[in-house]
Amino acid sequence: MKKKIVIGFSGGLDTSFCVKYLKDDLGYEVYSVIVDTGGFSAEELKKIEKHAYALGVADHKVVDAREEYYQKVIRYLVFGNVLKNDTYPLSVSAERAIQAFKIAEHVKEIPADAVAHGSTGAGNDQVRFDMIFHIMIPGVEILTPVRDLKLSRQQEVDYLKKKGVKMNFEKSVYSINKGLWGTSVGGKETLHSKGWLPEEAWPTQLTAKKDSEVQLHFQKGELKGINEKKIKDSVSAIEYLQKIAGPYAIGRDIHVGDTIIGIKGRVGFEAAAPMLIIKGHQALEKHVLTKWQITLKNQLSEFYGNWLHEGQLLDPVMRDIESFMESSQKHVTGTVFIQLMPYRFQVIGIESPFDLMSSRFGSYGEMNKGWDGNDVRGFSKIFGNQTSIYHLISNATDEKKN
Repeated sequence: MKKKIVIGFSGGLDTSFCVKYLKDDLGYEVYSVIVDTGGFSAEELKKIEKHAYALGVADHKVVDAREEYYQKVIRYLVFGNVLKNDTYPLSVSAERAIQAFKIAEHVKEIPADAVAHGSTGAGNDQVRFDMIFHIMIPGVEILTPVRDLKLSRQQEVDYLKKKGVKMNFEKSVYSINKGLWGTSVGGKETLHSKGWLPEEAWPTQLTAKKDSEVQLHFQKGELKGINEKKIKDSVSAIEYLQKIAGPYAIGRDIHVGDTIIGIKGRVGFEAAAPMLIIKGHQALEKHVLTKWQITLKNQLSEFYGNWLHEGQLLDPVMRDIESFMESSQKHVTGTVFIQLMPYRFQVIGIESPFDLMSSRFGSYGEMNKGWDGNDVRGFSKIFGNQTSIYHLISNATDEKKN
């Protein structure tokens, strides 16, 4: 009997080569699986399925992982207001862990003797997929033909043409990866330290030119309504907000960061809905959380985002941080008002029953109601007492030395 192998399949050049090579040259019975973490239309998924069977797979499976992706990853990115290097909402790196999980599960279901992915040896994904496969399906052989054979794009094209494979071999000027939590855009401008993507490179073009206001309704940190529309399904909420905000061409930027393999890289991205949700959520938290809740959560969130980016979602410390984040969302309920404009947005303000900026206790810079001047005099003396002692002793010691 032929050995069985599962491959994470996108339908692109690399995974198309892998299927043909694994089947024809290595003799495997190939099972392809595409994990939908957003960004695919029903027509696109059908087209990919048809292409997989044309390449000769024994079976092709589509896994809708959008809800699991939200529940296990995205909601914590929102709770933590996670932006890597204060810029990037982890549009692509966040989804890779879920994709690897589902591929590993399919390996167990078959069951298969091996697993494959189309990663090259130049990026982060090879580490993310390999690491999760080693943890979830230990002992299962991992094959990465493109990486192992050190193939150029042209060598892959030549191989597939020789095999009679019919597909679009023309490489797009820009590499685009769409997902629920944003879209990455790579091109010649991102290969160097200077350069901005031209207008035509962005997948979503500016079509909305009249300013408007959007209201985001949060319940315990999660987006549950937009304007007058109540939405119980958080995946649908993100997709609905993207339809509203995307045409304003907002959420565009270029992220510069450190890769897992030690080099720096640049990538463009557009993430209208994620940026609105994160910035809106953050504005609401500023009003309803205490100073030290915010301070500690910011520190944990930065670690969480970096560790997730490096494929470490299975590390138990991530569950510990998630528990803290979930606890912190108890009072993160209210409405955030955001003005949408071409290429930018502005958070106008919030309304919340848990707003700590309450006029009952005073107005900053104008009137206080919870204390008087004498209270402040005493507080100021006590609050700076240890620092005063330090300087008194230091000055006295310095005078003796002199």
